[in-house]
Amino acid sequence: MRTVKHVLFWFIVAIVLVAGFGSGYKDYGKTFYFVSFLLPVAIATSYFFNYFLVPRYLLTGRFFRFSIYTLYTIIVSLFLKMVVITLSFVILANYNYGDLDPFMTNIFVLAVTIYLIVFAKAFVLTYRRLNEQEGVKNRLIEEKEALKMEFITVRSNRKNRQIALEDIIYLESLGDYVKIHIKDDVITTKENISHFESILSEYFIRIHRSFIVNQTFVTFFKSNELLVNGTSLPISRSYKTQALDLLKVNDVSQNS
Repeated sequence: MRTVKHVLFWFIVAIVLVAGFGSGYKDYGKTFYFVSFLLPVAIATSYFFNYFLVPRYLLTGRFFRFSIYTLYTIIVSLFLKMVVITLSFVILANYNYGDLDPFMTNIFVLAVTIYLIVFAKAFVLTYRRLNEQEGVKNRLIEEKEALKMEFITVRSNRKNRQIALEDIIYLESLGDYVKIHIKDDVITTKENISHFESILSEYFIRIHRSFIVNQTFVTFFKSNELLVNGTSLPISRSYKTQALDLLKVNDVSQNS
């Protein structure tokens, strides 16, 4: 379904370009071929900008790299547009520059045409991504508030103990046992850590086969470790991507 939407979008773009350039050139057949050369440049620029540069650099706050790579993208796309102009000169005008309408040979018009498409699409996608990110942040805030009212019951030393979720700092797996580190104590229970992963709220993150942490107590994190309530814990490779994504969203929500 997503592929169909993308194809439909660029099909409509092609129609608009043919209609726009064709009305000035008075030859829709040649304009169609011209747009066929132009469209791949627009598509390549759009997808590279919107689906690589924006999510990887702009939305993660790496603005310097985003600016540099965007400049590189513009330079490359300008070069490709020059190739398009050359091909249109050779194929459409049969080497006769005078047969080309000035509107079609205007580099500024070509650049504006491509970048209006790219940045219009970028605006829509970025707006949608920001809304989704805002939704995740709001959900995390709701989860954080829910921690104050939720409890789990564990069996420890032959007794059932109720533990408030807001008091849990992190959980540590010791084979068939789990240590639950809370504010004032460490509770050991005979259980598998995967059991707790399935019952705890989304505000708890699995960062390692042996550790689940409460985001509330995370004060520092990087690609391979984090600091939770003064204790350094490793982030394993298998949980790295998901853990860092959730930690970054939570970090933004706390600072906003």
